[in-house]
Amino acid sequence: MSGHYEAPIREPLIIGHKTYHDITEDIARPIEERAGKLWWISLYAALVLFLYGFGCIAYTIGTGIGAWGLNRTINWGWDITNFVWWVGIGHAGTLISAVLLLFRQRWRMSVNRSAEAMTIFAVVQAAIFPVIHMGRVWVGYWVFPLPNQFGSLWGNFNSPLLWDVFAISTYFSVSTVFWFMGLIPDFAMIRDRAKTPWTKKIYTFLAFGWGGKAKHWQRFEELSLVLAGLATPLVFSVHTTVSFDFATSVIKGWHSTIYPPYFVAGAIFSGFAMVQTLLLIARKVCHLEEYITMYHIEIMNIVIVLTGGMVTVAYATEYFIGWYSGSRFEDFTYLSPGAAVGPYWWAFWSLIICNLVIPASFWFKRARTNIIWTFIVALIINIGMWFERFDIIVINLSRDYLPGSWTMFKPTIIDVGVYLGTIGFFSVLFLLYARTFPVIAQAELKSILKISGETYKAKEGDEHH
Repeated sequence: MSGHYEAPIREPLIIGHKTYHDITEDIARPIEERAGKLWWISLYAALVLFLYGFGCIAYTIGTGIGAWGLNRTINWGWDITNFVWWVGIGHAGTLISAVLLLFRQRWRMSVNRSAEAMTIFAVVQAAIFPVIHMGRVWVGYWVFPLPNQFGSLWGNFNSPLLWDVFAISTYFSVSTVFWFMGLIPDFAMIRDRAKTPWTKKIYTFLAFGWGGKAKHWQRFEELSLVLAGLATPLVFSVHTTVSFDFATSVIKGWHSTIYPPYFVAGAIFSGFAMVQTLLLIARKVCHLEEYITMYHIEIMNIVIVLTGGMVTVAYATEYFIGWYSGSRFEDFTYLSPGAAVGPYWWAFWSLIICNLVIPASFWFKRARTNIIWTFIVALIINIGMWFERFDIIVINLSRDYLPGSWTMFKPTIIDVGVYLGTIGFFSVLFLLYARTFPVIAQAELKSILKISGETYKAKEGDEHH
């Protein structure tokens, strides 16, 4: 008898009456079979973007950040916009893998592996922008409190920019360990099925001697809970720290206590949208429809509705405080010739339409359970969240306290190239991951095979008879 209570109407998390052997075969198939033409085309396209972006980064380092569209008024532009956007995308992975593990949400088992991979790859992209924004990347290690050739040269521990370094490096480290640890049983599965000596040697090394013994599983479960406990505070602390880059300043529109919860909700909102984007593609290409079911898609859409509602409240709060504060500078930013009707009105209304209007369709079950519409909305949310970060940074900086220094930001081809390069780099990493690592945690799926949806299946069988 299982201790897991199951509601009579609960849909199964795995459909198709699968066996343990079926799960192993289905999860291992994308790794063991030859890559298809579509995968190679996608990889070549991503590599082209990546190489173009790499060339733009090399040009930036050789020429200086004057190659970007920055000026004396807007000294943060596309670079920090993209940094915050990528950090936000990485948040859903930790939420799914750590927080939902502690809450024993079993539906996470089909989506956590790819969400964790997305987190790591997104943080790698985010780290690129602050480093090249320094200008002299060869002294980038100065941000760490390390002994150096200048004696007692330390970072400014009162600066939120230094807090970012520690927050994101900790986030990356814990997420990587959590992700790799979950892969160990699956590496052992591929090792045992390997047909070539090189494949067997590689996965034997990665499996760390896993043998599936009771002691191994005990340590695996204990370490999972410990890492989940460590990672859970990071879900809230990392983007809170990123928000301090703005909230602790004296720039109008930034100096606000709403920013920490606003940034965290927005990060989870955009992160789940990116998870939907990637998993819907992987679901189709890798033929995983029986493991990533409509139930999983609908649950993630409900989370998007919830966090989208939080973001909506944050937007309304910003405008309310702009009026209630009595500050003419805040009033100018939000209510007078500010965001909605100012020179960047197109970016503001893109944000509102992409983040508030279109995702509201998920309040209706018919929209939440439509795969094509879900994919379209997920892409639109990713675009809208980029505009949100652009609006926060560029609109507030473009109109500072001195009207004589007001100006507009115009990105250069190098700005655009670096951003496209990170998208290409992210795509390359995810495509290689999908071909070399199991996209779904097969060991965890097997743990719910016999208890998930049994009542529902029996009920269905009675109705058919």
